[in-house]
Amino acid sequence: MNFPLLTVTAAVPAVGAILTAAVPAARRTAAKWLALLFSLATLALAVLIAVRFEPGGDRYQLTESRSWIADFGVRYELGVDGIGVVLIGLTALLIPFVIAAGWHDADPLETSSKRWRPTQGFFALILMVEAMVIISFEATDVFLFYIFFEAMLIPMYFLIGGFGDRAHSGSDENAAAQRSYAAVKFLLYNLVGGLIMLAAVIGLYVVAGNFSLQEITAARAAGTLDMATNTERLLFLGFFFAFAVKAPLWPLHTWLPNAMGESTAPVAVLITAVVDKVGTFAMLRFCLGLFPDASKWATPVILVLALISIVYGALVAVGQRDIKRLVAYASISHFGFIILGIFAMTSQGQSGATLYMVNHGLSTAALMLVAGFLISRRGSRLIADYGGVQKVAPVLAGTFLIGGLATLSLPGLAPFVSEFLVLVGTFARYPVVGIIATIGIVLAALYTLVLYQRTMTGPVKEEVRTMPDLRLREVLVVAPLIALLIGLGVYPKVLTDIVNPAVEHTMSDVKQTDPKPEVAVEAKNGEAAK
Repeated sequence: MNFPLLTVTAAVPAVGAILTAAVPAARRTAAKWLALLFSLATLALAVLIAVRFEPGGDRYQLTESRSWIADFGVRYELGVDGIGVVLIGLTALLIPFVIAAGWHDADPLETSSKRWRPTQGFFALILMVEAMVIISFEATDVFLFYIFFEAMLIPMYFLIGGFGDRAHSGSDENAAAQRSYAAVKFLLYNLVGGLIMLAAVIGLYVVAGNFSLQEITAARAAGTLDMATNTERLLFLGFFFAFAVKAPLWPLHTWLPNAMGESTAPVAVLITAVVDKVGTFAMLRFCLGLFPDASKWATPVILVLALISIVYGALVAVGQRDIKRLVAYASISHFGFIILGIFAMTSQGQSGATLYMVNHGLSTAALMLVAGFLISRRGSRLIADYGGVQKVAPVLAGTFLIGGLATLSLPGLAPFVSEFLVLVGTFARYPVVGIIATIGIVLAALYTLVLYQRTMTGPVKEEVRTMPDLRLREVLVVAPLIALLIGLGVYPKVLTDIVNPAVEHTMSDVKQTDPKPEVAVEAKNGEAAK
């Protein structure tokens, strides 16, 4: 029997969560190191998945299949394609940095009459979210995917509502109320999306007779699955709505700024760099794979919504006074680019969208974590409370600048490659949409550079005059992320070689080929080629 590598990769952080939660309350430091150890073990397993994965091999590899609920055709089926491999790698890579960055975020406040929830619970919840996200990227049974797609809401709810940002301008009671509001809003939005998806999952079973993604796609390709046009469209809308909430896509995005603003910086990274990627990943795997005709039918409307997300998110980010909410609205704009690339229905667009998921995770993690270090020093999230930081904390300011430049997709940094591919792929099929989307690039430069100018340059404000620079632990958190942003910006081939074969399969699912160039070019033999 083959070693169940995918199961073990998801099980390790789950076991780590249970053991971390069981550490005695007085042993907070031991709980932190235990959580970090299990996250590093998960990262090692994710690397092993990438090593064993053969980009030119079968579409789904390292597969596992066992009967689960036989009476209803539910199986425990796992498998990864190139897209799943890179997103599992992103998740496993970011969690150790999230844990290290949040090392003191859940420690009790001695000056407060109210103690925070146990430190052990904070790190246990992070590991539990990691386990559920990883198995979501692995699941090829629709019902199995749905269970973990919904279950991850529970630990996220407690992370947002129970371990909120301490840098709050109001009273303790007001801060608790804001955290509670953000957590409930996050939960309600995603639960509504999940309930609609559940109805679609049941409908899919009625039509297909099983929940296996591979069996359903094979039946569609062979023409043996009879799915009426209206039925397919309704099922597609049920799935897409849930994924659009998770992504998030305008106008279903309003929970994200609240959730990120009230969370600690590491939890904000967990939300937008890890959890939200499940939504865009599922659009590629399930919406396009299960409902190719309906996906093409809905494309014009989805492209419009993606454009609105790009421009709206960037415009609102420009006007933000809160650092974390600015990053949240910037992420809404970036998710618009990802969804644009997915539904451009070109290989460049979908490859770019997948790379964007990875690169957005890295750039947002770098920017948000450094912002968290900055906020923890000053005790304020307001941009106006800063000024001249680069003169007193140059390493902090430098890393903040690199994270910001990556966010605006500066050439030479990883997000540029993915954004360029998305725009090229979109322009090839929808030139007007591609042109309008470039507005987001201009606005990204505006909100990023204005943020840096107002916080890092100018006269040194009295409140930041004694601000310490990044400590060793903080440098160790940020430096690898910056190195990856530069490395993947210079040499993205290490990811595209894994992703491109999976994108070709997705393009085959929707029966789409790349548009041919309309401009005649001269071939090497001197003949004209089109």
